[in-house]
Amino acid sequence: MRIIKDLSQITEPLTNAVVTVGNFDGVHLGHREIFRKVKKAAADSGGVSVVVTFIPHPLKVLAPQKSPQLINTYAEKETLIEASGIDYLVEIAFDHQFASTTARDFVANILVGKLGMSKLIIGYDYAFGRNREGNVSLLTLLGDEFSFKVEELKPISNGSTIFSSTAIRKMIASGDVKGVVPLLGRHFSVGGTVVHGHHRGKGLGFPTANLETEKELLPKDGVYAVKVKVDGVFYAGACNIGTNPTFKNHALSVEVFLFDFEGDLYQKEIRVYFIDRVRDEKSFADVSSLQQAIADDIQRCRDILSKAFVIEYDEYLKD
Repeated sequence: MRIIKDLSQITEPLTNAVVTVGNFDGVHLGHREIFRKVKKAAADSGGVSVVVTFIPHPLKVLAPQKSPQLINTYAEKETLIEASGIDYLVEIAFDHQFASTTARDFVANILVGKLGMSKLIIGYDYAFGRNREGNVSLLTLLGDEFSFKVEELKPISNGSTIFSSTAIRKMIASGDVKGVVPLLGRHFSVGGTVVHGHHRGKGLGFPTANLETEKELLPKDGVYAVKVKVDGVFYAGACNIGTNPTFKNHALSVEVFLFDFEGDLYQKEIRVYFIDRVRDEKSFADVSSLQQAIADDIQRCRDILSKAFVIEYDEYLKD
């Protein structure tokens, strides 16, 4: 996949470009279905598949107070879209100047003029351009004017629930990391670098890795059964997200204890896959009570993880 971060990189229109436009946060199964249709239409016409998205998320510019915590980092989104088999990912820098662009100018100058769009496929109820004026009615008229086809997809669901980034965010924020898998299409994960923390875990008998991450959205504070990828190898583990109220911390931390792991994790890049939620974060009266709770958590996590396997990027994206 070619990633285009500046439209000046495109010196001539693409060949029969079949395009979809959106934020695609989470790259969930609904997005994947859109990508499948884009790829098929491109293959049928001898053209190329193109995904157009915006960085940052438009709400971060237009209404920061309403901007959602994103499911994916921008790097994760690139990885997922590339693994979906798309030919071109066009990342348009979104700022106040670009926000003033009319839907007609966006279509005429960028989608048709720059990308050579022959067909536009959009999800239901999606609109773009100034004041979201680029709805399916206007796009159909523009299609007649600029000779491209428009296809609006019906809501995509698993039979009972419509795939939705908003719904997925709410589930993750509530701690429902198990229930989100059928919508997200994979286990929710958090990647980052292991950094030094308070070093309390080792003293308690459970040395933990403190994770520094760029992820905006984290599961609700609590303890989770997780699998952790280190240097390409998966380890079972327990993850605590929260402020460690027993020790009256204030800063939020993500700490992971890897079972049956030996070695130094500091400065390593790891990825934590959330399998199931074990309990809420609690404050304990004393250290011995905390130690017993951690031991119980570990046993519970071992029981959960003995029957679990990770659905990660590569596996979930295979067609």
